[in-house]
Amino acid sequence: MVAHGPGGVAQIEVERINVARINVVNVTGGSEGGHRAAPPGGRGRGRHEEVTVQIVPEGLKGVAVADTTIGAVDGEAGFYHYRGHEATGLARTRTLEEVWTLLVDGVLPPAVPAVAPGPLRRLPAAVERLVDEVADRVADPLVAVRVALLALADAEGRGPLLDRDDPVRRADALRLAAVVPTVLARHHRRRQGRAPVAPDPSLGHAADHLRMVTGQEPDPGAAAALERYLIATVDHGFNASTFTARVVASTGADMAGALVAAIGALSGPLHGGAPSRCLAMIEQIGEPDRAAAWVRERLAAGERIMGFGHAVYRTRDPRGVLLREAAESLGGELVERAAAIEEVILAELAARKPDQRLVTNVEYWAAVVMELAGLPRDLFTPTFAVSRTIGWTAHVLEQASRGRIIRPSAR
Repeated sequence: MVAHGPGGVAQIEVERINVARINVVNVTGGSEGGHRAAPPGGRGRGRHEEVTVQIVPEGLKGVAVADTTIGAVDGEAGFYHYRGHEATGLARTRTLEEVWTLLVDGVLPPAVPAVAPGPLRRLPAAVERLVDEVADRVADPLVAVRVALLALADAEGRGPLLDRDDPVRRADALRLAAVVPTVLARHHRRRQGRAPVAPDPSLGHAADHLRMVTGQEPDPGAAAALERYLIATVDHGFNASTFTARVVASTGADMAGALVAAIGALSGPLHGGAPSRCLAMIEQIGEPDRAAAWVRERLAAGERIMGFGHAVYRTRDPRGVLLREAAESLGGELVERAAAIEEVILAELAARKPDQRLVTNVEYWAAVVMELAGLPRDLFTPTFAVSRTIGWTAHVLEQASRGRIIRPSAR
């Protein structure tokens, strides 16, 4: 059930699902947080208390696994927020650095100074060499990010969260999130046989990402559109990668370990998606008057229509609405064709799958924005990681402050 609290912030009330119950015994003195189950038919050693374990649906659908103040999603209303602020409104009025501050510090500037990732984007020479070696062997940019984050954390002594206080954890979060665009751009340019472009600390995060990838000063309109995309995707509830980051953080592991695990989850095609496939679809359809027949053929073959449908939203994805605006601000034939094709696809889906309420998701217009901004298509999904890493760090900081391991049961 969905309710709206003060300020219109969505609050999701989840009913407990009592599929089946089993009793387990938690015994003090063991590993994994001091708890272990008693053997079947026997008694565990030491003090124990009987607890009830609920069996929940596979995929944890509809299950609230933690409390968070970072953000929430109301899929029925088509609304999501960051710390009580409507997220797409922030994307229209604030910079990425200001929203970054909101996520990690809990308030917007000028209440506190905005984070300044510019000086933090530069990599040490040893990590640069490591990224170059990865580029020689591996095409996937996210592999380079995983390697670089672990190497950087080790080189700079960014140890377990359990052993670090809040200000040091925050410093770890800013440093590791700041280098992601630098790693992506360096890996990409090395793969293309071009010299890497050093970060410019005077530029905003979005603009410098574009500059380091393309090697050119970014067009202000393109940088602004990309910044809207990054803000709109910085966090989105307890998705698979965010939950993964929090599970790792709950063990007291280091910040880099939590982020690398989250990237692993993001790399899965059921989560990270592939915005570039939306562009390929638009190109394959060609003219809007071919879209209806194209959709009918794909549905008859049991294929998925890329860029449409979402696990949470049952009305328009607000991120898609925002990014269509961003694309239209750049203009051009691609935008006009994408808009016309979108309307035809929505009409066909409504007619042929009325019970599923399939809507345009974030990937459709994100692909158009990134294409017009000048990013190569193999960096579309990795660019998603540029923004989402910021959100992951906020969740890691929140989870680390709890001091309790996430340790569910199974049967």
